Amino acid sequence: MVQLYNLHPFGSQRVVPCKQEPAHFCCGRDVLFVASTAASCRVEVFAVREQGRCEPLGSFATLGPVLRMAHSSAGDYLVTIEEKSKATFLRAYMNWRCMSAGSSRVCVRMVGHKMEESYSETLKEQMSVVEMPLSDPPLCLSCCPVNGDLLVGCKNKLVMFCLKYRVLNQNLTVLDFERSLILHIDHLIPAEVAFCASHIAITTELDVLILKLELVQQSADRTEQCTQRVSAPEKAVDGGSPSTHPLQLELDEFIICQKPVELLGEESKLCEIPVTLESTELPTEDTKHFQVQYLLFRRFAPDQSPFGFCEETKLHSVQLLPVYQTAYEETENKRKLLSLFCFFSLPHVGYLYSIGKSVELISTYQYSEKSEQAVLTPQFLHVITSQNLQCFTVRCSAAAARGEDPYIDTTMKACPPVTLDVCTLRMQLFIGPRAICHFKNHIILLTKADTEDITERRKPTRRMLSRKADSIKSRTNSESEPGWNLYIINTVSTIQLYREMVDYSRTYENVKTESCIHLLSEAHLLVRAAIMDPYFLKSDEKEDLLKAFRESCAFLGDCYSRFDTKDYHLALPYYRMSGLSMTEVLKRLISEGDEIQTYERGFIFYLTHSLNEDSNEELSKESGNKVLQIFFLTDPMQLPHILCSPSMRNVCPLTAVKYLQKVEKMMPSVVLTLTKAFLALKMGDLTMYEHEMDSYKETALACGFTGQPRLLQQHKEGIVVPTEFAVHLKETQPGLLVAAMVALHENSKIELEEADTFFKMLCNSSGNTIPQLLVDFWEALLVVSSQKEILQELLLRVTSQYVWRISRKQLPETKPLKTTEDLINSCSHFGLIVPWVTSIMSVGCSSDKEYHEDISRLQSLLCSQSINIASALPVVEPLTEADHVGLAVRALCSTRLGKYEEAIDQLLRRCPAAAVCYAQHELKGDHQALWWNKLLPELCKRTRLTGNDCPVLISSLKAETLSIVAMELELRDFLSLLPEDGTAAFFLPYLLHCSQKKLLT
Repeated sequence: MVQLYNLHPFGSQRVVPCKQEPAHFCCGRDVLFVASTAASCRVEVFAVREQGRCEPLGSFATLGPVLRMAHSSAGDYLVTIEEKSKATFLRAYMNWRCMSAGSSRVCVRMVGHKMEESYSETLKEQMSVVEMPLSDPPLCLSCCPVNGDLLVGCKNKLVMFCLKYRVLNQNLTVLDFERSLILHIDHLIPAEVAFCASHIAITTELDVLILKLELVQQSADRTEQCTQRVSAPEKAVDGGSPSTHPLQLELDEFIICQKPVELLGEESKLCEIPVTLESTELPTEDTKHFQVQYLLFRRFAPDQSPFGFCEETKLHSVQLLPVYQTAYEETENKRKLLSLFCFFSLPHVGYLYSIGKSVELISTYQYSEKSEQAVLTPQFLHVITSQNLQCFTVRCSAAAARGEDPYIDTTMKACPPVTLDVCTLRMQLFIGPRAICHFKNHIILLTKADTEDITERRKPTRRMLSRKADSIKSRTNSESEPGWNLYIINTVSTIQLYREMVDYSRTYENVKTESCIHLLSEAHLLVRAAIMDPYFLKSDEKEDLLKAFRESCAFLGDCYSRFDTKDYHLALPYYRMSGLSMTEVLKRLISEGDEIQTYERGFIFYLTHSLNEDSNEELSKESGNKVLQIFFLTDPMQLPHILCSPSMRNVCPLTAVKYLQKVEKMMPSVVLTLTKAFLALKMGDLTMYEHEMDSYKETALACGFTGQPRLLQQHKEGIVVPTEFAVHLKETQPGLLVAAMVALHENSKIELEEADTFFKMLCNSSGNTIPQLLVDFWEALLVVSSQKEILQELLLRVTSQYVWRISRKQLPETKPLKTTEDLINSCSHFGLIVPWVTSIMSVGCSSDKEYHEDISRLQSLLCSQSINIASALPVVEPLTEADHVGLAVRALCSTRLGKYEEAIDQLLRRCPAAAVCYAQHELKGDHQALWWNKLLPELCKRTRLTGNDCPVLISSLKAETLSIVAMELELRDFLSLLPEDGTAAFFLPYLLHCSQKKLLT
């Protein structure tokens, strides 16, 4: 693997025209602040234009020499730690831009000072300095890039100031701070702090601690909310006593060093550094209350050498880098924080951690020589040493992409891994680098050369980057030249560096496969990071970046297709992200006239998946034949499946059959035979078609379609479309077609709704018309399906279709594949039709005989125990009570619902002849009492009303009802049921029978 690519990320450089030697500097949104050394207590401000051109905006005096400084984009303020008379002060400079308009007025006020109306009117035209007194001297500071809050590090504590926007009147809003929270951290003197989105990173000389402030719900007791103590465990990390916390204790002539340790996530609570929160805000309803979550603790040991300990082993350059969600037009002004990264460095090695959803080390950076300072950006890590400005690649965009997109690392999308080796893009020679910072596409670099360095610098053999003639500093006294310079180095555009990386990768194509893929992955991540930048939508390179992103995906797809790598499967997602069509990919990878070309696994993997998808792209005849040749040479068993792809519609059928015949000699299969039959139909060769279809039994053929469903149905624009094969089977072998579709459904190859669409399109059914072939499919599914979740759906569908045909006197357009008797014998969901239903139908209208099949199927379904009658009631509603079909259905539904009296009333009212037959079949067990409580009184009542004019009622009363009741009841109970006005001679035989039964017992 190549570790140093020697690319050119640094472009032109310009010298910042500072009047005094810089001590500290920092960047704003479009400005550069430069604080001079102790000789002149001033801050110079420069506007940074295109290509790094600097234009002085003005300067302002400070209270004393600046020890630390930082700028906040939120609020656009500059905060400093200044020293005067051996005392340090914390000051924030607001509204400093007014000085560029020529105003020299300055207002100094204390933090939280209440401003009067007359006083505040002058704030529009003058710079405002906010003094922030602290009980302990400030040591370091950091501004949150998200909300502008300020964090100040002091001995054993951190103080947080919230940025406030105070509305004084309709035309004036003034920035101010409120001291909101103090974090008391025992035995800790912070050297540097970083603050971002409630995350805090603290470093001492050899310790790193990362915390997160979490909002908690407000409790009733405010005193408990004011302070929160996070206690350290009794057992120390290194096994020693927790009371001996300081890193080094000098006892006599010995130095005791604690062991190196790394604690991530929950384990970092064991770091023996207790944190106490003290809220300093005035309690209000909106007061926020926090608790501390430990994220990371790491302790390093001093470097050792044969001569003892190296006193220069200290941490430096701690940073928290936010990465935002990729911007879109509708959310341009609502940036969402996606991931957060923390970087810190020792003199010879740097560490980059992801501290978003989880905490993990993602990169380690080894420097070629001792580092002075480092600055992290979403695209690069820039490090200065005693002689070089070095540029390293970073993995922030790779980690953030995985947090943003759940489809990363699937067959849909891909991204280079977070674990991709870091490399050095450039080591640029500079003399005496001292400090560095970065903003946008500029690097600000302070160099200060010693006397011997200046002499060496004047030699023509050591050259730096070219600098513009119009920006070279002028010095009046060359003899007292201090040897320092402040440079603005313009980093090249993302597109330019991307192009260089791509060109450079070609040198490794044929010699070092891994290096080629590595460099193209770097180019891809470079562009991806630029696209994730919050200002991407406003970038002049927006379209070029999107084009480069797709192009980089295509290059990576080429690599994984052409090279024999273990990650060959990545060819598929990268080609998908590139937007290239299959035809375009084939042109990139297939060499014209090369008969001995070999095809790697990545290319075959891409082709197989692409052809097995339902794509609208159709390959040309030549391309299709080439694909056939490729698969015949690499994976011949895939040929039947490839030929069924919608993309292969234009392939020559005769050529395809010849390839299949060669494969069949080696490995015959049902799918291969069906594919040959399919091709025979396309050629119009019915003889060959019949020969192939006669090779296997119908059952085997039906199961064979599950091996390749696209022989029967294909997707076109998301809709299931029948093939020519399916159309032919519909006309010649509808039973095989239905059996094949059932097999597809039972093997989860097609959904129920897709099957509905398939059969409707196949039968050219319009609107909501249900073709008989679809009903045959539903009935066949009821016979074999074991899926309980669709059982009721199928039962209701067939019931609805039967009812629709019966009520509309509509005959099926084709003869059903199974009779009612076939269904009853083969399917448990179709029950035997009960005798009383047959009795009802025997007196029905002769015209119903034309629809006998649908009527009997409906009655058979209702006679079974499978269908949910409550759900079926709305379905059978169209069947009126006017005919015997409706009566039978109503009586069946009432019976299944347990409404026997209601069913008896319906039968007595409309078909008395069937009432006793109904009672014989249904009134058993617990329902037998209905014989004498319901049926006997009703028959007697109706007979009395109609007299001898109703022979059916009389015969029903004589034949069955009285005989059953006389057998079942006691004589007294039987007598009580007989009507008082009845004829004794009519009932006498049954009374004698009832009394004789008593004597016999």
